[in-house]
Amino acid sequence: MAAVADSILEKIPHLPESPGVYLWRDADGTVLYVGKAKRLRSRVRSYVALDQLTSVRTVALMQQAAGLDTIVVPSEAHALILEANLIKEYRPKYNVALRDDKSYPYIKVTITEPFPRVYVTRQLVNDGSRYFGPYTDVGAMRRALNVVKRIFTVRSCTYDLPRVAPERPCLDYHIGRCKAPCVLLQSEAEYRTMIDEVILFLDGRADEVMRRVKERIQVAADSLDFERAGELRDVLQHLERMEEPTVVLEVEGGDRDVIGYARDGAEACVTWMRIRAGKLLARDHQFFENIDDESDAAVLQAFLAGPYRVAEERARELLVPLELEEREIVEESLDGAKIHAPQRGPRRELVDLATQNARHLLEEARLTGEETDERAGDPIYELQRQLGLQRVPRAIVCFDISHAQGTDTVASAVWFQNGRPYRAEYRKFKVRDVEGIDDFASMGEVVTRYFRRRIDEGKTIPDLVVIDGGKGQLNAAHAALDALGLGTLPLISLAKREEEIFMVGRSESLRLPRRSPALRVLQQSRDEAHRFAITFQRKRRTMRTVTSELLRIPGVGERKRRQLLEAFGSLEGVRSAPLEAIAALPGFSSRSAAKIQAALHPQEVAERPGEAGQPLEDLTTVSTSDHNQNES
Repeated sequence: MAAVADSILEKIPHLPESPGVYLWRDADGTVLYVGKAKRLRSRVRSYVALDQLTSVRTVALMQQAAGLDTIVVPSEAHALILEANLIKEYRPKYNVALRDDKSYPYIKVTITEPFPRVYVTRQLVNDGSRYFGPYTDVGAMRRALNVVKRIFTVRSCTYDLPRVAPERPCLDYHIGRCKAPCVLLQSEAEYRTMIDEVILFLDGRADEVMRRVKERIQVAADSLDFERAGELRDVLQHLERMEEPTVVLEVEGGDRDVIGYARDGAEACVTWMRIRAGKLLARDHQFFENIDDESDAAVLQAFLAGPYRVAEERARELLVPLELEEREIVEESLDGAKIHAPQRGPRRELVDLATQNARHLLEEARLTGEETDERAGDPIYELQRQLGLQRVPRAIVCFDISHAQGTDTVASAVWFQNGRPYRAEYRKFKVRDVEGIDDFASMGEVVTRYFRRRIDEGKTIPDLVVIDGGKGQLNAAHAALDALGLGTLPLISLAKREEEIFMVGRSESLRLPRRSPALRVLQQSRDEAHRFAITFQRKRRTMRTVTSELLRIPGVGERKRRQLLEAFGSLEGVRSAPLEAIAALPGFSSRSAAKIQAALHPQEVAERPGEAGQPLEDLTTVSTSDHNQNES
């Protein structure tokens, strides 16, 4: 039995655990099988254990498979639709043949008729009608249709109006569900206006419909028709919960190409998704290297002027993730194709999907090349986009300063790898050269010491430096980095009160939405740095208190202090230890143990007779006099 190709085995551990579609290809690149998955990595991994496969067809498939492609989609429902589209496109030999789209229902609006109808169909006919769908959730489709029927008085009859019409209105007219255009009680113009609103709703413009329903509720309430107002209120609530169609399809249109873009330093990936007749049919990609000094717009223009321009099939509409510097020139080179950079809405969602696939491919290339061992999540890429970074901030180090009213000043540096704490790289510092309260100077000292040591030891430099504080701490850290030749290293500060992000060379602060995943990554690193710093500062303060307390005892020096703490753990442990346990320590005796207990329990010693043959007065006098001498 032939083994699975090494190129496939290398890819599988780095696939994402997200919904998508996978394509097995043979050595010539021909698609052998198309499948969908709720979790791509888990599903594809189930194919590689040939000795555990029970299906003869699957074993034969894997014996021929030489390549694997994957396409990430937002949900399992999207994967279901994409799988069907790709099967029809490639007709793989190992897939069960799909005859047509009968498994997916559509809502059809017969706009070519004088009095259009709205109903469910499972067949697509190029008759000029508008089709909305396909719906993988039939319940959502039924809810959409019910809302249309309750809000709009669309006719439910099948008469070929106005050529064939009944003699009198049907029951729908008498219960208010239709205005009887069949007997000319509603004009064609009025009916057409209503159909335009129906299309508006099915096209995703539910906000406009909701506005009109609210107006009707107010009219009903003003006329004291509370029953009608209650019905409309229920419709409004149902409308707010309504799911939008998965895909909007126009049989005579809907052709476009969607470009996705992801960058990590000197490398980038551009994806190209082909959408024809409203269906996602294919995805291609192109990697770029050595683009250190190039802008993202320049890289994207190089792709459009190169691989994309010579492609055999291009759409007249092109969606891109960012504005191009020379858009008109690029459009002219593409034979007049229209280029758009949508910022919101369904078209932006398509661009985001293409970009997600570009990130997936770029991560896969880096993981396979062993440049990193863990996939960066979407929040990390979102942070890159929000901060305008060329390199994905996989490695983030965050600094914080902590002190107790100017004493025991310490600092922390915590390392986050792909958005998660990496405690092996945590570092803590005692601030040495700064007296009193000076957070700016303390930050400069700590940043200098941290990066100088990493440079000297040849360790990895992080992709992003985060400072807990405002502009003052940011400027101090930047001066320290600049002095070390790291002035171009991405550096920001995060202020606690308003969660403002300050950046070098930018006068205005950046504020991300409170629920932004990118902001959450920064907050987690900032809070962890603060926790680590304040824990170290409190420990230092406690140790200083313990040290001064023990060193005041006659006959206890640095060595014996260390012995006591190692044996009993803390000052309280020494205080509660029996005399015999202290006297048993190397270098201690019953006499010295009695002195220590006398110093730590002066009131208790005053109430009991002297120990170890020494009068109580002598012990008390020695302890008190030595204590006063140390204070002076």
